[in-house]
Amino acid sequence: MKRLIILITLFCGLSPAFAQKNTSAPAKPKLVVGIIVDQMRDEYLHRFNHQFSAGGFKRMMGEGFTCRNNQYHYASTVTGPGHAHVFTGSSPAISGIVGNDWYEKPLHKSMYVAGDSTVSLVGEGKASAGKMSPRNLKVTTITDQLRVATQFRSKVIGVAFKDRGAIMPAGHTGQAYWFDGSSMNWITSTYYRNELPQWVKDFNAKKLPAQYVSQKWDYLLPADQYVESEGDDQPYEATLSGEKSAVFPHTVALESFTTSYYSSRLTREFAMAAVENENLGGGPVTDFLTISFSGPDYAGHTFGPQSKEIQDIYLRLDREIEQLLNYLDKKLGKGTYTVFLSADHAVANVPAFNMKNNIPSGVFVGKELQRMARQVLEERYGDSKMIEHYDNYQIYLNREVMARRNLSIDEVAETLKAKLSQKEGIYTVVNLADGKVSSVPEYYQAKLTNLYNPKRSGEIMILPEPAWFEGGVKGTTHGTMYRYDTHVPLLFFGWGINHGETVRPTFVCDIAPTVAMLLKILEPNGAIGVPIPEVLKK
Repeated sequence: MKRLIILITLFCGLSPAFAQKNTSAPAKPKLVVGIIVDQMRDEYLHRFNHQFSAGGFKRMMGEGFTCRNNQYHYASTVTGPGHAHVFTGSSPAISGIVGNDWYEKPLHKSMYVAGDSTVSLVGEGKASAGKMSPRNLKVTTITDQLRVATQFRSKVIGVAFKDRGAIMPAGHTGQAYWFDGSSMNWITSTYYRNELPQWVKDFNAKKLPAQYVSQKWDYLLPADQYVESEGDDQPYEATLSGEKSAVFPHTVALESFTTSYYSSRLTREFAMAAVENENLGGGPVTDFLTISFSGPDYAGHTFGPQSKEIQDIYLRLDREIEQLLNYLDKKLGKGTYTVFLSADHAVANVPAFNMKNNIPSGVFVGKELQRMARQVLEERYGDSKMIEHYDNYQIYLNREVMARRNLSIDEVAETLKAKLSQKEGIYTVVNLADGKVSSVPEYYQAKLTNLYNPKRSGEIMILPEPAWFEGGVKGTTHGTMYRYDTHVPLLFFGWGINHGETVRPTFVCDIAPTVAMLLKILEPNGAIGVPIPEVLKK
C-alpha cells in the first residue's frame, strides 16, 4: 500500500509537466507553411547574409536545416513547373506540367499552365484572370495528400501574386487566391468557390496598393553598403513603367507595383490575413498555407541578379519573412509550426553584364531559334510546315507532313543537329521523344529524361550553350538546365526539424516526400523524390 501511494504521488506530481510538454510540443505541427520565392538563387542567402536581420533568413538557417546543394531535377526551369514540382515531388514527364505554356498535341492548340475555360472569375477583376484552375496538373500535391489523410478536415490555402504560384501549390483540393493587376484585387475562380469570403472582400476594400504606390522605393540601407551589387543605372537594365532610367529612388506606379518590393509586403499581409480569418493552425488537424513571393521574379527579369534593386528586394523580403515568423510565433506558438522555403527556379546573369566582364554569353532575340530551325528544314526538305509549334526551346513536329515524306524524328533531329550545333550559342540538338540524349554529359541526361511528356512536349529540343538564352536585349531570364538556373535554396524550420546543414545533393522532388514523412502521410502519387533524412528529428 505504501509503495502504491508513492507511485500515485509521483504520477500526480509529474502529470502537469507532461501536460505542459504536450501543449508546447504537439504530436504534429499545427500548420505547415510552404514558401516559394520566385526566381531566387541559393547564393543570395550567402551573398547578402551579413545584411539580413536576425529573425528572417538567418533565423531559419540558424535554428533549422539548410540544404545547400539543392537542384532542379529537370531541364526547363520556369515558374509553373517549379511551383508544381516542389509540391508534387514529381517531374514534367509524369505531371504534365512541362512549361508555363505548351502545345497540347492531341488538341493542336496552345495551353497555359493554369488555364481553364470552364471556370469564371470570382471577385472584381479582369474576366480572363479568373479562368484558372489546377486541372492541367495530372498528379496530386502534398497539400492534396494532407487533405485526403484527414478526410478533408485540414485547410489548405495558396497565396501568390501569380495565379500559377497560388494554384499549383494548393493542389486540386485546396483554396487559392491570386492578385489581379488590372483591378489591384485578390481574386479566385469558380473552380474553388462562387463568392469571395468576406475577409478577402474586406482586405481588398483597404486599397493597400494605392497607398503603397504613393511612396518612393528607395534603398533600405545606406547606398554605400550595397557593395555586393554593381553600380546603379546600367544600360542593360530595363526600366519601370513611367521611368526613364533604372536608378534609385524609384517612383512606383500601379503598372509597376508587382515589380517593386511592395508586392512582397502585400503578399505577406494577405497570407497573415488568411491565417487569422481562416483560423489556420487552430483546429484539431494540421493545416497548410502556401505562399509564393512573385515580386522578386518581376524585379529579377527587369534589373538582373547583379543589380542594387535585387539586393534591396532580398533585404526587404528578409524583413517580411521575419514579420511572418514573429506573427506565427505569437499566433500559434514557437515550435508548433513547420516552414520550408525554396524557389521555382533561379536566374542567369544579364548577357551584357557577362560580356562586359569577358565572360562568354549571348542572347537569341525573339523567335530567332525557331526561324533558324525552320530555315534548316526548308532548305533540306523544301517544306516550312514541318514545324507545327515551338516553345520552351522545343520543336513540335507536324506528324502528317513527316508521314507523307516518310521521315523519322531521329532523321529530322540529326538534320537540325548537324546545322544548328555549328552556330554560336547553340550547344546541341536532341531527340527528346525517343530519349536519345546520350550525346550530352550524364549529369544532364536525367534532367532531359524527366522533362519529356508525350502529349505536351516537343519531339526535339535545342540546347543553348551556358550563359545563352532566348530573350530580349535588356534584363534577363531563366529556363535552362544549367546550375545558375537550377541551384535554388532549400530551408526547413520549426516543428520536427533538425538543426544543421548538408552539402550533399538534394533535389526539388525530395521536398514533398520529406514533408510527407514529417506528417506521416502518403507521398503525392506522382512523386519521384526521396525524403531527406538529415532534416527530420527522429
